[in-house]
Amino acid sequence: MDFKKIKEIKLNTTTILAAVSALLLVGIIIVSVFLFNSEKEAETIMQEKQEMEELVALEKEEMMNDLTKAQTEYQELIVKINNDSLKFKLEREQMRTQALIEELERTKATSYAEIARLKKELKTLREVLKDYTRQIAELSSENESLKQENSAVKEKYKKATKEIDDLSTEREILSEKVSLASQLDATDVKVSLLRKNGRETERIKKAKQIKVSFTIAKNITSSTGSKTVYIRLLQPDLESLKKSDSNMFTYENRNISYSMKKEFEFTGEETSLDLYWNIEETLQEGEYQAFIFVDGNMIGKGSAKFE
Repeated sequence: MDFKKIKEIKLNTTTILAAVSALLLVGIIIVSVFLFNSEKEAETIMQEKQEMEELVALEKEEMMNDLTKAQTEYQELIVKINNDSLKFKLEREQMRTQALIEELERTKATSYAEIARLKKELKTLREVLKDYTRQIAELSSENESLKQENSAVKEKYKKATKEIDDLSTEREILSEKVSLASQLDATDVKVSLLRKNGRETERIKKAKQIKVSFTIAKNITSSTGSKTVYIRLLQPDLESLKKSDSNMFTYENRNISYSMKKEFEFTGEETSLDLYWNIEETLQEGEYQAFIFVDGNMIGKGSAKFE
């Protein structure tokens, strides 16, 4: 028997086993590193998500504080002002602030888009509050200047001026009440997509028309006869849909574009209307808003989300 050859075979076998063991060890190390990195990356993503939610929650809390503060400021202004017309507007903005508070309370911290929308609403509300504060300050300044006028002349005409102011205020309040009562109101506003066969769909790519349907409520104080309704359709990016740059109408002393319009006969009774937008362009997925205008007033709005 060749012991030398046997010894060489054993040596080679040992070398091969050592090499295999080394390769297995390297493989285990590589797998361990990969699993460690994957776990680390997952932890990082979860941490970033948690930090984002905490940041949005803090922003939501700050917005709630701002809205509550605005509510208090509106109440202080309402108590301070004597102008009934301005007081009515302040009360309306106070109600709008309360509505935003309730919306914010219902909104989850993970609803980033909704938080962003409410943040824009809050910015607008701050600007409105700032403007009303300025108006009241100007009124207070004007009243102070009047008080510093010749006291003898002021006293002489005080009674007559008060009577005229009271009559003017009463007429203004009455005029506002009549104007508000005569304003039309659109209810049951629905925005929907229609296929070529007229059936509804929620897929924007399959739709051929956008349909806006609503009902104008009964109103015996409003003027009757032929009227024009304008619809302003806003896409998800808040751009207005329009067929022509000349499609404009007047609202609050400025010209704005409309998407659709329709003549209708108003008799004072409840009136149902449907208007259609023919889709001739590529539309975005998301929320579409419809604003309805008649007689220079916005009488209703509705929205829907499409895929």
